[in-house]
Amino acid sequence: MEGELKLCSPAVIRGLLDEFDAAPRKDFGQNFLINESVPKKIAEVAGEDAPENVLEIGPGIGCLTRELSRKFSRVAAVEIDKKLILLLQKTLSGCGNVRVIESDIMKLDIARLSDEEFAGGDFCVCANLPYYITTPVITKLLTEGGERLKSVTVMVQSEVADRLTARAGTKDYGAITAGVAYFGRASRVMRVSAGSFYPAPKVDSAVVKITLYGKNESTLRPKSKEAYFELLSSAFANRRKTLVNSVSSNTGFEKADLEGALSRLGLDVRVRAEALTPEDFARLADELAG
Repeated sequence: MEGELKLCSPAVIRGLLDEFDAAPRKDFGQNFLINESVPKKIAEVAGEDAPENVLEIGPGIGCLTRELSRKFSRVAAVEIDKKLILLLQKTLSGCGNVRVIESDIMKLDIARLSDEEFAGGDFCVCANLPYYITTPVITKLLTEGGERLKSVTVMVQSEVADRLTARAGTKDYGAITAGVAYFGRASRVMRVSAGSFYPAPKVDSAVVKITLYGKNESTLRPKSKEAYFELLSSAFANRRKTLVNSVSSNTGFEKADLEGALSRLGLDVRVRAEALTPEDFARLADELAG
């Protein structure tokens, strides 16, 4: 809109950071978008078939937040950097439907946050996640979001996107892939080059959207969620080993019991973890449970 600060302009970003005595922090993985088409596309993707509420993690200087405020009725943006909290008061001054929360997302109770900010209504999540915290944040969101969380749209390093969306039998497929598949479908939305950020990171990024299963949509229904995730963890703990050797060395299961379960399911007893689909892991977890 006319008169708005151009929040993807490198000059504007540097000016704002100087004004508020701030700087991109490596310890928070801060890289600010300078390609204005990217936040527009992310907000568009996040808003497809979405509820009225969105939780944003790491708003930075607010370029994506502003786009989200145009797509959603209510935006709750969690920012850990105290200096950026003050900066956001300026850049988001015209966004009456946005509330910025100063906190560490890893220390927040997601269910309680959604109750307080969205009156218990459905919501989705949108985030630009630094590499070091990507898996913990995604895991926290999926495990704590509950039925009201409908989707998670995240920008992550390209190699992380490869792992989130990998197919069984490929080198990128792992515990995080099958773990996310328990909750929903992950799909790659777009590539974002390193040159789209200030400062430019050393690698490219990608946007991934995880659409959570609705009631009765999932084909993954192991009897025990805990047993499923324990199996994933132990199976991928030693990728070079066969699944039998890896699981037996990391749990109390005997090799003979594991081989018997695999055989009954028609699976090769010499199989490695990356060859099993999430559905295979669910079946195996149930078989081992007896």
